[in-house]
Amino acid sequence: METLHVDPIACGGHRICAELLPEWIRLDDWGYPIVRRGAVPPELTARAKWAVANCPALALRLRKAGALAAPARVGQQVTAHAVRA
Repeated sequence: METLHVDPIACGGHRICAELLPEWIRLDDWGYPIVRRGAVPPELTARAKWAVANCPALALRLRKAGALAAPARVGQQVTAHAVRA
């Protein structure tokens, strides 16, 4: 089983992921995705892969359940949402 993750730094808030996978992704007040925790059910795996493949910012990833997230680079601050000026 796999889990779906969003890179909040890379995400541009295009909202496509939530349109393609509304059962697993909802949007916050600013249009950024909030992804459900836990393993994506088998019946949604193909659609989750489709959402990952169609993210214009390449901010979505599917990872094997239990896999650790990649560590942040030295000096990189990880926030909940990308801040746009």
